Formats: sequence, C-alpha cells, structure tokens
Amino acid sequence: MISEDFARLWMKLTKEWKSHLEEALAPSLTEGQLNVLELLQRYQPMKPSDLLQYLETTPAAITTLLDRMERGELIVRNRDESDRRIVWVTMTDKGVEEANRGIEIRSTYIQSSLDRISTHNQQLLVYLLGKVTNGTAEPISRSS
Repeated sequence: MISEDFARLWMKLTKEWKSHLEEALAPSLTEGQLNVLELLQRYQPMKPSDLLQYLETTPAAITTLLDRMERGELIVRNRDESDRRIVWVTMTDKGVEEANRGIEIRSTYIQSSLDRISTHNQQLLVYLLGKVTNGTAEPISRSS
C-alpha cells in the first residue's frame, strides 16, 4: 500500500535528518534552538509566548529551552521598559553566528540529498509535498 511506503520513507528521512542535524550542530546548538534562532532572525524581539504559535510545545518547555539558550549565550531576555511583566527575547552576536552556522549545515545536508534527483524532480517534490500538507504550493517553474 502506498501510504505504508510513504510513512516508512518519511520516517526514515526525518530520522536521518534529525540525527545528522543533532550531531552536526553539537555541542553548542540543538535543532530546537536553531528553530528559535530562525524565528528571532525574522521577528525579534519576541515574547516567549509569541513562540507558541510557531513551535509545537508547551509554555514550560519554551521556558526551559530559553533558559538553556540564555546560559549558552545565544539569547538575552530583557524586561519591557514600560511594562515590567513583559519579557523580550533577542539574539546575541553568538546567537546570530550559531543561527547562520546551523542554517548552512541544514541547507548543505538537504541540498546533498536533493542533488540525487534532477532539478525538475526537486521542484516536483516540493510541489507535491505542498499538496500533501495542504499548503499553498507554488507552480512548478519550467525554466530549468
């Protein structure tokens, strides 16, 4: 059955991806921390509660993750000047460097996997995955 084949291949792909990333990012970064740093690159400063809509986790887990990131000097948390109840999270210079390093590691790994198939098939794969996830897939470019 095709759904079983898909599930088996998807689990293999994600397991290999996670394993590679965790090993390549260590010891100063985890995949979860990279996800937070990427969000901060786009939207900083952010409140810890803002992260909830992007990360599939609990407020307590976000607090623990941010605690570790702060100890690792990847982020800083500062109280809002006008409302001391609000905490803003921003990246440090080290956080920026580690985010860039992590993105490069992930991009290189994904590209090496995608290089096994033609450019057309890469575009088709992205298009089809967009359909499967009910996302808005861009039309396939015919330029390659």
